[in-house]
Amino acid sequence: MSGAPGAAARAVSPPWGAGDPYADALRTGRGPLFLRRGDGWLLPLDVERWCAAADAVDLQVLERCEGAVLDVGCGPGRLVAALAARGRPALGIDVSEAAVRHTVRRGGQALCRSVFERVPGEGRWGTLLLMDGNIGIGGDPGALLLRLARLAAPAGLLVVETAPLDVDERVRVQVVRTGGPAGSPFPWARLGTPALLRCARRTGWRAVGQWAAGGRCFAALRSRTASTTAEPANSRAVISSQRAG
Repeated sequence: MSGAPGAAARAVSPPWGAGDPYADALRTGRGPLFLRRGDGWLLPLDVERWCAAADAVDLQVLERCEGAVLDVGCGPGRLVAALAARGRPALGIDVSEAAVRHTVRRGGQALCRSVFERVPGEGRWGTLLLMDGNIGIGGDPGALLLRLARLAAPAGLLVVETAPLDVDERVRVQVVRTGGPAGSPFPWARLGTPALLRCARRTGWRAVGQWAAGGRCFAALRSRTASTTAEPANSRAVISSQRAG
C-alpha cells in the first residue's frame, strides 16, 4: 500500500506540461493521441496534420482572414507559420510550452498563455481563429466567446472549426497516448455548427457564413460590439518582445 500513491502520481501527467502525452506526440510528430472522456470514449487527435504544413483546407480559412490574426490554441503553429510566410501579422497563443516552441521554430510568433489571461492587442485583432476543435477550450463555450468578443476589433472576424455532427457537450477529458501515462483531467466542450450558432447569438457574435471542406466544418462569426481596449494588435514590437521560445 505504501507504494500506491507514488504509482498513481507516475500514471498521471500535467495535461500540457513537460513530459505530458501531448508534448511527447509533438516531439515525434506522430500519434496515436486521444482525448478520453470519463466513460472511456476516445476522440482521436490529428497530430500528424497539426505538425505538417497548412493544407488546402487550412489555406482556404487563411484566405478569409482580415487584419492581424490571433490563433487561439495554436498548437505546433502550422497556421501562424503559414500567415508569417505570407507577411501577415499573426500571433499564436497556447498553454502548451511544447506547442509554442514548435510554432517559434517554424517561423511564427507565439506566447505560452491562456486566452483568459492578458493578451497583446486586446480589442484590436481583425481575425481570431479557433481551429481543430478549440471552441472546447475551458469547457465553457459561452465564456470563451465572450472573452473573444473582448479581444476582437469592432466588427472583427472569428472563424471556428466545429465538430462535423450536431453535438453540444461539456465534459472532462484526459489526453492519452497508447502505452503511455494519461494527462490530468481538464474541462472540454464539443460543439457542432448548430450549437455554436446558438451560443454565438447569446454572446455578441453574428453568423456570417458556414461551410465544409475536406470532411471538416467551419463557421464564420462577426463581433457585434466595439471593444473598450486600445492596444494595437499589429504592433510587432509588442508581439516580439513577449515571444516565448
